[in-house]
Formats: sequence, C-alpha cells, structure tokens
Amino acid sequence: MTVPRLELRGITKRYPGVLANDEASLCVAPGEIHAVLGENGAGKSTLMKIAYGALAPDAGEVRWDGRPVRLASPDDARALGMGMVFQHFALFETLTVAQNVALGLPAAMAREAARPWLAPLIERYRLDLDPDAYVGDLSVGERQRVELLRALAARPRLLILDEPTSVLSSAARQALFRTLRQLAQEGRSVVYISHKLAEIRELCDRCTVLRAGRTVAVLDPRATGQDELAALMLGEAVDRVAPGGAASAGEIALSVEALSVPAGEGERIGLREVSLALRAGEILGVAGVSGNGQSALFAVLSGERTAALDDAVRLHGRPIGRLGPAARRELGLRAIPEERLGRGCVPDMGLDENVLLTAPPSGGWLHRRRLTAAAAGIVSRYGVRAASPRAPARSLSGGNLQRFMVGRELEGAPTVLVVAQPTWGVDVGAAARIHQALIDLRDTGAAVLLISEDMDELLAVCDRLAVMAAGRISPVVTRAEVSAEALGRWMEGGWGHAAA
Repeated sequence: MTVPRLELRGITKRYPGVLANDEASLCVAPGEIHAVLGENGAGKSTLMKIAYGALAPDAGEVRWDGRPVRLASPDDARALGMGMVFQHFALFETLTVAQNVALGLPAAMAREAARPWLAPLIERYRLDLDPDAYVGDLSVGERQRVELLRALAARPRLLILDEPTSVLSSAARQALFRTLRQLAQEGRSVVYISHKLAEIRELCDRCTVLRAGRTVAVLDPRATGQDELAALMLGEAVDRVAPGGAASAGEIALSVEALSVPAGEGERIGLREVSLALRAGEILGVAGVSGNGQSALFAVLSGERTAALDDAVRLHGRPIGRLGPAARRELGLRAIPEERLGRGCVPDMGLDENVLLTAPPSGGWLHRRRLTAAAAGIVSRYGVRAASPRAPARSLSGGNLQRFMVGRELEGAPTVLVVAQPTWGVDVGAAARIHQALIDLRDTGAAVLLISEDMDELLAVCDRLAVMAAGRISPVVTRAEVSAEALGRWMEGGWGHAAA
C-alpha cells in the first residue's frame, strides 16, 4: 500500500465549552485530492490547523510520510512541504501583494519572490492581482487570491485549501481546478475543504465527512449523490428552501442615479455612472467577478463611503447620499458586509457586545442582561453554534459568525437590506436557512439587494438580476429572462444596451 502523505489519528481538541475534534481521523495519499466535508462548527478548520501546526492537539497523532511528527508551528509544517490557505486571512494590510507572498516563503525563495517571476505566476494561475497593490485596499475575493498565491509560490507537496472558491468566478474556479489536478498528477496532495457539494463531486478523489467533531464516513464523492452527502454531513435531510409567494414589487425603496465614484488608493476600479432601482417586495441580485466595483457599491449604499451629491442615493425617496451608516439604519436600511471579522464584527468582543454595533441602546444606557438575552435569541433562532451569547466573535467558525450577523440585522426589521456574499463559507444547511430568511424578509414587503459571486445562489433566490463589470452595471432583467451562461458573458461586460 502507498504510504499516506498525511495521516491524523485520534485527534482531540477542546476549547472552553466546546469539543471541536473528538478522536477525528484523516488519511491523505500522495497524488490525491481529498475533500473534508462537514457543517459549520463540525471541526474541519480546527483539524486542519492542527495538521498545519497552527494548533496543538490535546490528544492524537500527526504522521507525515508514515512517520510521527510534532508540529510546534506552521514553520515546521512548511519545512515538511505543507501549504495552507485559511478561510480567515492572515495577511498584512499595510504591505503589498508581493511583500505578503515573500513573507510566506523560506528565506531563499523570498529573495526570489522580489524578482519578476511573480507576475508570470499570477498569470499562470489566473489570479488577476497587481503585485504592487496594498492588501488593505483589496476586496475579500482578491485577498483570498493573495493567500492562494502565497501558498502556491512555495511549491508545496501537500496543499490545504479552506473554502478556496467561495469568491471566485466560474472561469477562475475552473482554472484553479486545472491547477489542482496538475498538482495531483505530479504526485502532490491536496486537502480540499468546501461546502459546495457539486465541486467536491467534480474535483475530489475521496471525501472524509466530519460531524460534531468526529469522522463519520470516508467515501468516493463521485459515487455519492449530493443529498446523501448533505445528510451525512448534517445527520438529517436538508430543508428545501420554500420560494414563498410570487414577488410583488412595490414602490422604489432604494435608488442610485448616475453614481460615479473614483477608485480609491490601491483600487483598480471605481463606479462609473451606476443607476439602479430596488423595489419593495423583491430580491435584486448583483453578480460579478470580485474587484469590479461591487465593494464600492456596497460602501456607498451602506454609508461607509458617502456620495458627492446627496440625491445620488435615495431611500424611500429621501436623499441619503451624505448620511452615515447610523443615520441610514434609523431610516430602515441595514447592511451585512462580506468581511465578517473586522467589519461585520469586532473579533475580541462578545456576541452580546457585537449586537451593539448596529443596535445601540436607547437613552444611552447599557443593559447587560438585555444584550445577553438579545444575543441568545439570535443564537437560538438562527442556529448559531457558540459556547455562550458572550463568546468572542473570533471563537466562532466562519459560517456560524455569518449566521449571527444575518440574524442580528434581520432582528432590526429592516425595510431595505443590502447584503454581500451572505453564504460565503457557509454549509449547505446554513445556506438554506439564510436564503429562506432573505425570502421571508422579501415576503414581508422589504427590499433586498444581494451582492454575490455565487451564480447558483443568485439564480435560486433573486427576482431580478444585474451584473457589474469594470465599474459599470448591466441592464436589470427578471430571473426568467436570463441564463447562467448569459450572466457569465455579462461578467466580461458583454451586455446589450436595452434596459429592462
């Protein structure tokens, strides 16, 4: 038998109030693309951090090429030939792309990274990055590509990818798959963590399923149906999203008129004459490849960035272009950013304290019990797995933190909700729950603007759709008028001139 490249035996890891891994196991062969599947909080990220030396297990053994190894840090793992792209980024925002790549490499390779070979590497993997751009000025999707570039630059023997395609376009995703298959053909191993069951069935040779911290199955995903995979992951069948009543769009709730915003420092694309009308009682989707102006649009709509003219943005007919986020919330607009830690939540604050970010206390008084009760209600109603309502935001998995953020904003009963990448890194069960919450909100008569790079998500929940490319926005069309193929062409700016 082939000696496993990486083997984890009986791994156990406890946190206060949480058993993250419970004698979990994983075996990855040379030249294999191996998926690790599980719902949010199942212990996938913790298991991978242990494999990479970022965490120490409380019990169990890590073996590399058949030999037991003790990994005191990621440096030890990298010295063996491992590379990892984390779901939550580990980048220096004040440094450039090239500098961040160099910092992730051994000294000899880091010197080489300063040479012109970095640009061809970016082109080879179709990562569409400017080596001289500062990471702090990049979108979430672009930052994920920097992490991927840094890992690939070290030429690893085993590459761990945690939700690598969450914010990649279809073309970029297929380019990544080609790269991963080439790595496997060269005898390298890939550990692929994803909630996208179709991707796992298309790409991976084997799949290890985790549930509640334990390994419950090892199987061939290509011979297993998506419903069966989902049931193994969740321990039950996945609830189907109910489409709700037919959308009955009402008055214009949020509008943008001829909005132009210059590209900020380090940005390549601003907004160019963007006009858009969102109506009450509908979900309007905005598709596009990351970095084409979606982040700027979200910032202007949420109030993070103000417009030059007050009437460039209107909420229920009222000019709000120069109002900040707090003033817009008072008028009924709430926003959920794509970046969870740092923008959506303060990492070291408890969930109860994070409730305050978008629901400040009336009269200026803080009532700790009320805050804790509010956070506990969100945790219960939206299926958030947390040690307690006071658990720090950083202690939650990405998907559970996303559930909390969605619940926090929906509890504010918005008349207009602007949300970016709501199911990025979220398991199939949680994604269905979030989609249902957005549909239910729409059915109350609220207006939802959904900015996403997930084509399946947009086609599943939206009533109307538009595409952003190069800072411009396409005509708006109904769901029935457009196909996934047409949207893909529009992402390259190839739309007609007829308005919907």
